Amino acid sequence: MASLFRLPLTRLDKIGPKKSEQFRKLGIDSVGALLRFYPRTYEDWSNPCKIAEAPPGESVCVRGTVESVRSPARIRGNMTVFRLVVTDGDSYMTVTFFNQKYTFERIRSGGEFIFYGTVKKSPSGYEMTSPQVDEPSNAVIRPIYQQTSELGSRQIERAMRQAVAMLPERINDPIPESIREEYGLCGLDFAIRNIHFPKDPAACETARKRLVFEELFVLQLGIGLRISGRLTVSGHRIERDHTEEFFSHLPYSPTGAQRRVISQCIADMTAGTRPMNRLIQGDVGSGKTAVAAAVCHTAAKNGLQCAFMVPTEILAEQHYHSLKGLFDATGLHTALLTGSTKRSEREQILSDLQSGKTDILIGTHALISDNVEFHNLGLVVTDEQHRFGVAQRYALTSKGTHPHVIVMSATPIPRTLALMIFGELDLSVIDEMPPGRQTTDTYLIDGGKRSRMYGFIRKQIDKGNQCYIVCPLVEQSDSDLLSAEEHALKLRETILSDCRIDVLHGRMKPAEKERIMASFAAGETDILVSTTVIEVGVNVPNATVMVIENAERFGLSQLHQLRGRVGRGADKSYCIMISDSSSPATLERLRVMCRTNDGFVIADEDLRLRGPGDFFGTRQHGLPVLRTARLTDMVSVESARDAARSLLATDPTLSLKEHAALRFEVTRLFSGAGS
Repeated sequence: MASLFRLPLTRLDKIGPKKSEQFRKLGIDSVGALLRFYPRTYEDWSNPCKIAEAPPGESVCVRGTVESVRSPARIRGNMTVFRLVVTDGDSYMTVTFFNQKYTFERIRSGGEFIFYGTVKKSPSGYEMTSPQVDEPSNAVIRPIYQQTSELGSRQIERAMRQAVAMLPERINDPIPESIREEYGLCGLDFAIRNIHFPKDPAACETARKRLVFEELFVLQLGIGLRISGRLTVSGHRIERDHTEEFFSHLPYSPTGAQRRVISQCIADMTAGTRPMNRLIQGDVGSGKTAVAAAVCHTAAKNGLQCAFMVPTEILAEQHYHSLKGLFDATGLHTALLTGSTKRSEREQILSDLQSGKTDILIGTHALISDNVEFHNLGLVVTDEQHRFGVAQRYALTSKGTHPHVIVMSATPIPRTLALMIFGELDLSVIDEMPPGRQTTDTYLIDGGKRSRMYGFIRKQIDKGNQCYIVCPLVEQSDSDLLSAEEHALKLRETILSDCRIDVLHGRMKPAEKERIMASFAAGETDILVSTTVIEVGVNVPNATVMVIENAERFGLSQLHQLRGRVGRGADKSYCIMISDSSSPATLERLRVMCRTNDGFVIADEDLRLRGPGDFFGTRQHGLPVLRTARLTDMVSVESARDAARSLLATDPTLSLKEHAALRFEVTRLFSGAGS
């Protein structure tokens, strides 16, 4: 197969430089890449159904004899229409074509054909409009490929038939025979031929099973090769656990889950055999920040500097102000560094950091600036990991010598995705909520119930509580969505004019954001109209209502994050999603939020609906594009991971001659991954 990746597409008939460029837009730049471009679905022409048994609304294949053909008739404009009557021996069906002279010339009365389309039943009988037509000899399972405006699926299919014909008699299979036997996998030759042109549905599934395994297996090997470099170095070893000292300064008792995860981190650093690389997951409000702070405290008490990087200035400031007092009480020096830090303060912070005076530095992306130098960086914590690119995480760790690493996510990541993206990390889950943390009742309404909702908000405000209203836009646009500023103005002038209303959005200056948030946190504002800038980093226990306008524009995990801004105090809290969408799929997706408060259930559903790229945002995750694998298939993911670990145990760098094809596939898969 490797040689076919060096073979240009121009070696195929009817593909010149212009057509090659069209294929390149689909990521296909060689015959080998074409063969690895798998169908997105299939049309099954091999199993025709009876006209009367065709399921409504579904595309089916009907095999029938043409009873009669009506000559083309000109209708409006230059459009022509012709009809024919087809029978399958039991029922009759009228088939209509528009502007299809070629089809009319092919069809003959008394001839037998197969028709692929949707059968509809009307008062006058069964009908099919503009179906695809072919000879019975072509009654096969046909591949359907991702296409562009310039390159259709049928053109790709024609090129693919040539490419498959060029496969050598013997293909060097990258998966060792022993692994194929252990996991019941077919050979690569069978898989390639039958993923494109399957003999039958069973052959197609056999091919897909093998290619899914191969893709996940190669992915896990690539991750394993990353890990192997980390395993050859020692981590900073700490001598003493200072966790109980930190706990003694907390105004509450940590949960059992928090204690367990902290112990796992301390054990990693105490061993010192390799740098800790741990992903800490926990639902909104589970106490991840306190866990990270406790680990930072112990690391700093053992002479290591700590970097705590978060995605927004609001969150950095909140962490700094909430943790500084705790660290001060134990004799540790803490500093805050963001893009808004004044120049004179910044110079002093950088000096203290380089000299070793600063123990713990909290900040935003400013931490990875070139002039930020640590004296002895030993622990790196990144919060809201999915908001950082992989390269940004490595940029921070490179400021120390193999520091310990904690990455945290308040967006629950499905376990399958965590294994894929964070395969080099150990996983800790905070699966227990602090006492008193209650569930938030969630409702989905349309715009017609807005007046009742405002009445409910007023009652909450009269009780002394507060409300968030989240809008997807900041400024006026040509859409019919209200921006945060427009929305706040409308509320001030109409139904909630006697309430104290403020606006917060990402384009404001940091000082203005801080003033607005401080005012809301102090109870001086009744309603905060905001964009998703409040998705993270806001803790206002007095806020009991979260309203999300145009909820269909947000992903489930983002909606869950927004909902997590309420339910932090003693009073019952509510989340109200507003959507006027008429799409059944959209409404069903939003109703998931009404059924559960479990972030991991929501994350699994979000992954299933949107895929890993959209789950994290465009190419932020560093995950190669997968052609066949479904990350929701836990069995396949774990099998591939086990096989990869077993192989790497015998050949950690894939340097053995028999693994050359496998190493080629690893390199090929990761060459297009995000950074």
